[in-house]
Order: sequence, then structure tokens, then C-alpha cells
Amino acid sequence: MRYESQKEAYPYFVLSSILFCLQVIFGLIIGAQFIWPGLFSSVLPFNIGREIHLNTMVFWLLLGLMGATYYLIPEEADRELYSPAIAKMQFWLLALTGVAAVIGFLFGWTEGREYIEAPRILDWLIVVGALMFLYNILMTIIKGKGWTVVTGILISGIGGLSVIYLFGMKFFGNLVLDQYYWWWVIHLWVEGTWEMIAAAILAFMLIKITGVERKHIEKWLYIETILVLGTGILGIGHHYFWIGTPEYWLAIGGFFSMLEPIPLVLMVWDTAREYKKTNIKHPNELALYWIYGGVILHFIGAGVLGVVQTLPVVNQWTHGTQLTASHGHLAFFGAFAMLVIAAIYYMVPDMVNHKYSQKLGKKAFWTMTISMVLMTAVLFGAGLVQVYLERVLGMDFNTVKNQFMNIWMIWRFIFAVVFTIGVGMFTVDFFRILLMVRKTNTVPKTPESLSI
Repeated sequence: MRYESQKEAYPYFVLSSILFCLQVIFGLIIGAQFIWPGLFSSVLPFNIGREIHLNTMVFWLLLGLMGATYYLIPEEADRELYSPAIAKMQFWLLALTGVAAVIGFLFGWTEGREYIEAPRILDWLIVVGALMFLYNILMTIIKGKGWTVVTGILISGIGGLSVIYLFGMKFFGNLVLDQYYWWWVIHLWVEGTWEMIAAAILAFMLIKITGVERKHIEKWLYIETILVLGTGILGIGHHYFWIGTPEYWLAIGGFFSMLEPIPLVLMVWDTAREYKKTNIKHPNELALYWIYGGVILHFIGAGVLGVVQTLPVVNQWTHGTQLTASHGHLAFFGAFAMLVIAAIYYMVPDMVNHKYSQKLGKKAFWTMTISMVLMTAVLFGAGLVQVYLERVLGMDFNTVKNQFMNIWMIWRFIFAVVFTIGVGMFTVDFFRILLMVRKTNTVPKTPESLSI
């Protein structure tokens, strides 16, 4: 670790990991409630558990991306972070906001709009935190050695992160207009600004881990940005199918959504090819596991599973079914969760400066990855059954759920339990690394301080 202020990433990763566990626990509960509806229904109704499950997912991923940014930006700018104090204040502001949101949901304090249920006052606090983040990163870059492709893409994503969230903070009386801008946050915030931030973090880690020339990776980062701005913005049209917007959005949204994950796959594939030529083996294999695995699942989850139900001729049958859940679970896990975990496994050992075994981390990788793929496959099968029985044959939703869906949901629950075990392995491994800090951190960090 070259700069002391890179340690500001540490609390973000800690809270991110805790919220990840919380998200999975609530996901397990609502998965069980789908099979046994009366379970905890008096103290934790399904809709409240779902709110917490979804919002903690967004929050832990956001904190993870922020932590990774605070680690990489001093190295890219070649100077200490502009204000560690701002990073600390931002962390506590967002941490308290997140805690208040979760507690509020449990007591019915919610705005009620799906995926952005946080009350308005908490929305403003999130925006303030995002603006503090933008200012701190921007000033670090300005006062540093100059702009790089990574910092340029990163700051563009952070700027969009701060601005686009605002469009979900006003409720319009006209439902079509409200849904129109609501999708700006639900789609553009994630598939636009988050994608840019994630691409920049991915490029940084590939440069550091593989030793492949920066310009070689940066060319793909340019292509990724162009496609994110194109496909991310135009791809929003595939969400407009049901809200009364002009018909041309259907074809535009369906086509451009198919292109979104392609450049990331090409960037990692090309980097891996060049990395192989160097005959250099970086000791941190675990971070590469999560990077490569994340790109593959991102392509399958966001690309393949997105395409098969994005086109309007298909979407009219699949909209709102378990096929959507299948796509969403694998896409978010591959695109963002695995990237944040990769960043943790690359950056945290650097911050605490000690040797560690990667065996448990690899077990966590395979446990989570395999169980998520199987859970996604089960949800996809359940979605096909749901489409045929409900949409084609016209059977009642409750009849389908009670008589035909439970067997699929039981298997989904089993794989969710296995996934939770994998998350437990990761959590134990993560905090084990933190607890094994050397008594002195005065020795400069070298690649050899990692043990495979």
C-alpha cells in the first residue's frame, strides 16, 4: 500500500460485508415464506422482508464500490486522498442512513415505491453522501498528477451517480410520467453510472494484478464506456413496454440491451490472453477467481438471460415472472457483487499487510458461484412454468403458486441455503484477514507477502 489514506476504504468494506450477510439472511427468510407463507408473517411480512433484502443489496454494493474507489484513487492520482476527514464523515453519514432505513422498514416507515422505498429525508442524506464522495475524489484527481483513463471514467460515473438519483425523489401524479423517471434511477443508476464505476475499478485491478500494459486495458475501457452510454441509455427502452411510451422504444430498448456486457467480457478475455504471454503469476489468485467468475456470470446473467426476455415479443409473456428474478439474481451477483468481493480480496490484504491462506476464499467462491447458478436455473424453470400456466393457459396465480410452483421454490430455497453457507465462508475469511494484522505495518508491502 503506497498511501496511508488508502486505509479509508477499510470501514466501507467492513460495513459492506456485514450488509451482504444481512441481505442474504432476509433473502433466505422471504424464500422460505414463499413456501410456508405463515412463517414469521406476524413480525416480518413478506413485503417488508423483500424491501430489506433489495435495499441492503443496493447499499452494500454501493459502499463496496465507494471503498474500492477510495483505495485506488490515491494510486491513480499519485497522492494522498484530498480529505480523509470527508471520507470518514461520508461513511458515518451513509452508515447511519442505512441503519435508519432498515429499522424504518421494520416499522413501516417507507415511501412505498418499489426498489427506492427509503423515505425522502433519507434520500437526501444519500445524495449528500454521494456529493461528498464526488467532491473528495474530484479534488484528489485535480491536485494529483493528472487525469488517467481510469480516473476519467470513474469521475464520470460518480457524477452520474450523484445526479441521476435525484430523478427518483419526486413523485409525479401521472403514473406513466412517474414510472418514466422512476426507471431512470432503477435502470440508468445501475446500468449506466454503476457500470462505469465498476468498469474503472475492474480495469485498475487488471492493470495491477496482471501487469498487462495500461494502454492495452484502457482501449477496452473506452469501448465499454461508449457502449454503456449508448446501450445503457437506449437500453432503458426495454423497461418502457408497459407504461404507455411510444412504440419505437420497444425495438430500441430490446436491441441495445443485448450489447451491454460484451465489452467487459472482451476486456477481461483480452487481458487474460496478454497475461498468459507474460509468464508472470501474481500470488493473489483469489482476486482473479472473482474477477473472471464475475465477468462470466455478468455476461450470462445480464446478457444471455436478459436477451431471452428483453425483446418485446417475448417480454409481453415473461414480464413480472420468475424469469425476471432469474435474470436479476445472476446479473447483480456477476456484475457487481463478485466485483466488490474481488476488490476486497485484492485491496484488504494490502491494507492490513499480512500473509493469508486463500483456501477458504476459494471454497467460498465455488460454493457461492455454483449455488447461485443452480438457483438461477431453478428460477428460470419456475418462470417457464409460470408463463405457460398463467399467461398462456390463463390459470389463476394462486393456483399456479400452490399447486405447481412450490417444488421449484423448495429447490430454490435449498440452493439459497448453500449460497448462505458460501457467504458465511467469505465473511469468516474476510474478518480472519482483518484479525490477523501484524503488530507492525511499517514494512513496505510486496507481492510475496501473499501466501497461496
